[in-house]
Amino acid sequence: MRDYLLTLCVTAAVTYLLTGPVRKFAIATGAMPQIRARDVHREPTPRLGGIAMFFGLCAGLLVADHLQNLNSVFELSNEPRALLSGAALIWIIGVLDDKFEIDALIKLGGQMIAAGVMVIQGLTILWIPVPGVGTVSLTQWQGTLLTVALVVITINAVNFVDGLDGLAAGMVCIAAAAFFLYSYRIWFRYGIEAAAPASLFTVILMGMCLGFLPHNMHPARIFMGDSGSMLIGLVLAAAAISVTGQVDPDALKIFEGSTRQATHAALPVFIPLLLPLTIIAIPVADLVLAIVRRTWNGQSPFAADRGHLHHRLLEIGHSHSRAVLIMYFWSALIAFGVVAYSVHSASMWSVLLIVALSAVGLVLLLLPRFTPRAPRWAEAFVPPRYRRRKTLPGSAVAALAYESEAAEASQVSQASQEEPEERTPVPAGVNGATAIGPRSRFPDRRKAGTHG
Repeated sequence: MRDYLLTLCVTAAVTYLLTGPVRKFAIATGAMPQIRARDVHREPTPRLGGIAMFFGLCAGLLVADHLQNLNSVFELSNEPRALLSGAALIWIIGVLDDKFEIDALIKLGGQMIAAGVMVIQGLTILWIPVPGVGTVSLTQWQGTLLTVALVVITINAVNFVDGLDGLAAGMVCIAAAAFFLYSYRIWFRYGIEAAAPASLFTVILMGMCLGFLPHNMHPARIFMGDSGSMLIGLVLAAAAISVTGQVDPDALKIFEGSTRQATHAALPVFIPLLLPLTIIAIPVADLVLAIVRRTWNGQSPFAADRGHLHHRLLEIGHSHSRAVLIMYFWSALIAFGVVAYSVHSASMWSVLLIVALSAVGLVLLLLPRFTPRAPRWAEAFVPPRYRRRKTLPGSAVAALAYESEAAEASQVSQASQEEPEERTPVPAGVNGATAIGPRSRFPDRRKAGTHG
């Protein structure tokens, strides 16, 4: 765990320190597109934040390669090299799109090629547990098609949800944390080395997101762009593929009985990882709804609009920060709820806790104008808008009003004493204001637009 923490800190530090220079580079190269109709921000903001995130990925892999406990991941598996190859390709495509706005079909083809590069180097799904059947070994073509489809869906799901400041990075960080808890449990508790690459990928992914978030929180100083959203989507998909398609369910040896019984018993554990879309359910739901909505309206599935979930949260009255926090809450509830259920599927407490938190989330979702107030002992640690207004007793209010009136009277009398005997009146403008003062003492009574 200490090596994982060191890798996470190095990745986050490199990403954080490079984001500032990358922002200046994006401004210098003109990677600041004009505000579109579907955008939420009000000022042109530079993109290319994915450059810093990619170098953070490289730094994390480099540090992990020189750590004693994590070096075995590079010696026993080719998956880190496969991830770096696919990430470099998808990153280049994203940088070109951030600068030159390439066609959506070209990006889709690049995503498929990046997934194919990872498959060629061994990062692919080999088998899947199927309910009622058992562990099914996939052919080369089946594994390739399933891997490519999973990578493309995950990349576009993350790309679709990248519409508010800090939203995509925070949601992917939550999903990566949930994946890490599961994969680290398999590796550390059951001694399965095949789960080690997934643990490394998710730690690096958390570092990339945490290092970029301080620059991307509202109001954002830089956007990750497609170079960042497609990159973190690919890393998340690679972690899911590694822990799902490389870990043999029978190797856990925690269930007894036939293969079919073992699959039924292990269903809560493996289905969330076979379908990582349950971990990123919010982005995938947004993706599916966007495709259905655009197709129904006769548009291209890749056409941009303002019908995403985060846009709807803003329309019903939520503020920018509140909408992001609500999306964080639901992502964390689904991700960690699925992981908790996979570990303790026989316990009803986890289900009851998920139901209770879901009720709380619905209440917050349906009360967009409700502003929670922090207790008085915590007011020093929260923003001013969450603090209680201090009320004064009636006598204190009357005293303050009396003092303010006396001060105004003294200022007026002092000004009248200091006024010179001869003054040159300054004519007022159209609305009574002048360039040297708020209003002339001898205003011109003419109406606006009249002459003479």
